[in-house]
Amino acid sequence: MTSTHAEIDRSHLGTLSVLAWIGDPADGHDIPYLLAYSLGDGPGGPEKGEEAARALLEEIGLPIGDVVLDGTLKPSTFPVQVLLAGNQVALTLPGLNARCVAPPEWVAAAEDSEQVYFLFGTRAWPEAVPGRPVTAEMLQAYAGDEAVLTGSAHCVLRVMRMQR
Repeated sequence: MTSTHAEIDRSHLGTLSVLAWIGDPADGHDIPYLLAYSLGDGPGGPEKGEEAARALLEEIGLPIGDVVLDGTLKPSTFPVQVLLAGNQVALTLPGLNARCVAPPEWVAAAEDSEQVYFLFGTRAWPEAVPGRPVTAEMLQAYAGDEAVLTGSAHCVLRVMRMQR
């Protein structure tokens, strides 16, 4: 039996957004997190967006679920890249890129550890529109949701910096 993968219509992803956050360093949670998600505003709505996200992750070799890939071993050949320039974070995946502004504590933690924990959520998050504040409660409701976590790809990525 053979199967073929249809070309992914990436327009169904809609707007790809990225959010950088860090846990409370006072509680020992100084890991910089980077979350990519769709707003669900593609032509097929959130359902088609989730299908497109799952197909994209499969195409580039990122498993969905509780497997955490280590992208720090061979960062130049890993399909996801993170570039930090000042407080600007650029996320690059094959055929896609997104940017965000990171808070100072995130930048400091990313520079110290030279890596970030990356999640690509397949479920749309229409409330987290770029340019509008995301509260801790909103973040917890999305990123802390078990269905979101098990429906996401997880990996640790090396942080690359702009050469000066």
